[in-house]
Amino acid sequence: LRERVWKKFKSRGDNGDGNDTKATIAQIVKLRAERAKLLGFASHAHWRMSDTMAKDPKAAQGLMMRVWPAAVQRVREEVADMQSIAAKEGAATVIEPWDYLYYAEKVRKAKYDLDQGELKTYLELNNMVAAALWSAERRFNIKFSEITGKVPVFHPDVRVFEVTDSDGGAHRGLFYLDNFARAGKRSGAWASSYRVQHKLDDGAKAISSNNNNFVKGAQGEPVLISVDDATTLFHEFGHALHSLLQDVTYPGLSTTPRDFVEYPSQVNERWLLTREVLDRFAKHYKTGEPMPQALVDKVRESEKFNQGYATVEYLAAAILDMDLHTRPDGAVDAAAFERDALARIGMPKEIALRHRLPHFDHLFGSDAYSAGYYSYLWSDVMAADTWDAFVEAGAWDGTTADRLRKYILSNGNTIDRAESYRLFRGRDPDVKALLEKRGFPTSE
Repeated sequence: LRERVWKKFKSRGDNGDGNDTKATIAQIVKLRAERAKLLGFASHAHWRMSDTMAKDPKAAQGLMMRVWPAAVQRVREEVADMQSIAAKEGAATVIEPWDYLYYAEKVRKAKYDLDQGELKTYLELNNMVAAALWSAERRFNIKFSEITGKVPVFHPDVRVFEVTDSDGGAHRGLFYLDNFARAGKRSGAWASSYRVQHKLDDGAKAISSNNNNFVKGAQGEPVLISVDDATTLFHEFGHALHSLLQDVTYPGLSTTPRDFVEYPSQVNERWLLTREVLDRFAKHYKTGEPMPQALVDKVRESEKFNQGYATVEYLAAAILDMDLHTRPDGAVDAAAFERDALARIGMPKEIALRHRLPHFDHLFGSDAYSAGYYSYLWSDVMAADTWDAFVEAGAWDGTTADRLRKYILSNGNTIDRAESYRLFRGRDPDVKALLEKRGFPTSE
């Protein structure tokens, strides 16, 4: 049954019927190449990356291939662990792509004995919201004051906060928080900016929002969320902080490149499991006791679990995206290209692309992530390296937080983002921090 469901899911858009997308993909890629040539660029990737941190496809490809071998090696280790458990259970199973997550969960339970249900008892939604706000207030000298009921909202569930500077109380903007699922609401979690900050003419202050899809509990019952959900809450709040702390003159310079925009949100996740946050906000919903350190240690140990799988399924898709869009003529047979490209990079047979080309909406639903799917990894390198700066100085070090605000969060796209990072860190980001975070070997 796993195999049947997996194959159906992975073959979307690739069934030779009226919904087959391969011919459409070939047309899109060819037209993109033609447009790039008309605009004077070597390829679609060169055009799309002209205003990014990476600037050139070779820089993105170099980073991806720096991480790829270590991720593949970790996959081999993960498969060996799963194969061992399958053998102990008496299953004559050779791990296939549809088996990976099934057996990985068995390995996780055996290695880490981590009970997600137990974790949830310490992660009440309102407390996690308060934790995110308090964490930002402490680092960036700002204040969130709830004004729900005093301003219009688009749904009764929406909470609103006025954001001010702590020193003097100057108004910075509004933060809207829409936490709960409802009919007609888009799924997932995301951040939006209803208005960007700028100082042109009369100027404007930011209006930012975070949107989630948590399920309301019964009347009087707490809403308990998972560690992953709490991490997502901190992640999306990082986007909101990026908007609310901005200080630019021209609204056209408020938007940062695709390979930078996820960086502030990814680094903001790291404060969730700090002891200061946990002691104040991660309290058992019945006893009020803070999350014990032994449980936190299990969470931290498990963060490196299955990173081979997570990295390879994503990174293979990013590598193919860049290869596809650096073709000067854009001539491509989608099926042959996908097959040959995966063989060339040595894709482990136990894993498939996170998004196969026939249903890769990031690339073909619009131009938004075309030649840009690498940006998640690029941003995470900076996020990991930035957290190392805080580890070195202290998670709540004011000087480091001030530099982060000044050079990363407040200046939009007013200077080159690579130069901005150097001003913050004193150097370019080091990929070693990312490799260590994922539990990969850091030696060449």
